[in-house]
Amino acid sequence: MMCPLSLTRYPSFRRLFAVLLWLSLILTGCSGGESENRNGAAKGGPREVPVSTARVAVADVPLELTSVGTVEPYASVMIKPQVTGILQRVAFSEGQYVERGDLLFAIDERPFAARVAQAQATLAKSQAALANARRQAERYRNAVNSGYVSSEKADQAETSVATLQATILADEAALTSARLDLDHCVIRAPLAGYTGALQVDEGNLVKASSEQSLVTINQLSPVKVSFTLPEQHLAEIRRRLAANELRARLDDLSADGSPLFGEISFFDNTVDRLTGTIRLKADFENANKELWPGQFVPVTIQLTVRKNALVIPARAVQSGLNGNYVFVVVNDQAHQQQVTIDVNSGDLAVIAEGLSEGEKVVTDGQLRLREGVRIKDIDPGSNGSRP
Repeated sequence: MMCPLSLTRYPSFRRLFAVLLWLSLILTGCSGGESENRNGAAKGGPREVPVSTARVAVADVPLELTSVGTVEPYASVMIKPQVTGILQRVAFSEGQYVERGDLLFAIDERPFAARVAQAQATLAKSQAALANARRQAERYRNAVNSGYVSSEKADQAETSVATLQATILADEAALTSARLDLDHCVIRAPLAGYTGALQVDEGNLVKASSEQSLVTINQLSPVKVSFTLPEQHLAEIRRRLAANELRARLDDLSADGSPLFGEISFFDNTVDRLTGTIRLKADFENANKELWPGQFVPVTIQLTVRKNALVIPARAVQSGLNGNYVFVVVNDQAHQQQVTIDVNSGDLAVIAEGLSEGEKVVTDGQLRLREGVRIKDIDPGSNGSRP
């Protein structure tokens, strides 16, 4: 009797069966993928990529340089005592606006008033002695002519007069110094501005030799803004300064949103070797106190205007291994085009080579594009004569 064929008894048949099964599964998957591809093609092919576009336009573009500036007070004065004494009065509040000549501090003036009185008394004594010496010298001169007194005595009298005259000059200087010290007991604001933090309270002893200031006053109207610009623009900056055509602009800082303009007041005499920049300062009126010392502000300098320049939105420009490029739209298809950028001005890029006026470039959605992909402009109404 014949036994039925058993796969368990013949391993070679078992392996052959597994290989055939594996091949059949692969062939089935491939045929299914081809069927799906055919169905996709039948439904209209690849989907369109939605993008935003803009036209290459011709425009006059201002060439501007931007920098981050620091606001500085127009003038800053550290108030220090010029005499040593007890601080009796502080006549202002911290952060208060003071006018030139306003009272700030009062130091106990009694010791200095006493020194003034002493100097006055010493001067009066010397003046009386001088008057007496002059009378005596006059008598000696008359006596010498009559032969009653020697010339030596007359000369001694004249010397006494000269000595007392010098003493009076010294006494007058001492009196002037004492009066100055008395005046320094009252400290007034040397300029109009805002006071800072008070460093010494009433009742403390202040010293003329101390390095610590009592308070600092900053003048804020006008105010200075210090900033730096790249040295490669040095020649153009100097030319514009010589023609008095260079101004600094601050945007989005005024209460009504209008720009603030300042005149260049300082141009450094050397280029910083570490940063390759030149330092400038501009004066701003700051009538409404929008600018405050220590504040960081964006500074814009307009050097020149490029006439009839080809411009596109700067966001349309992409960077690749071969340099800058854009996607140009031709017959609703995206084509990669290498471009040369002359300069960037704000949100615009000035094109030196690679594009022509009127061409359409992709401004948003580039990451999903490749050569020849069909696009769909989601905002065709934005394609005007200007990007």
